[in-house]
Amino acid sequence: MGDEFMDAYAELRDAQKAKGIDLDNLAEADPKDVRRTARALRLFLAKQMQEESAALFLRLEVKDQAGSVLESFTDLDEAEAYAAQHEGARVVDAFRLPTRVIVELLEWVVELYGGGGNRPTTSSSASSTPSRQAGRRGTGVSPSRASTRTPGR
Repeated sequence: MGDEFMDAYAELRDAQKAKGIDLDNLAEADPKDVRRTARALRLFLAKQMQEESAALFLRLEVKDQAGSVLESFTDLDEAEAYAAQHEGARVVDAFRLPTRVIVELLEWVVELYGGGGNRPTTSSSASSTPSRQAGRRGTGVSPSRASTRTPGR
């Protein structure tokens, strides 16, 4: 799976560079380019999934103004062309997720297949507590010291 991952990752990077999108600063990018980049992220992630999951993750729906599904696609260009033929129609992801979640999934998958890094695999709130700040120590007796027997006592 390492070769498949690397091939898919290279395709993703090429797509991102072609659009000039900075994944860390999506707010300043053209919305059409962001949509294409988000689609490239979905394509990359789908290549790491089981077939049924990938089909759901990639499915696009063309909806009319009332919100009814007119047609389903997996290719964004085909979906946009179909929507253009139907007044007021729009293309939406069938499996909707915020862009930030997609980016987090990307980071997690890259870390998983890329062999690590220093980030924990759990959320930052599940990380260990930070080390004590420098300065004077408290005057209380530590539980380990109180329960340890000392010779001569």
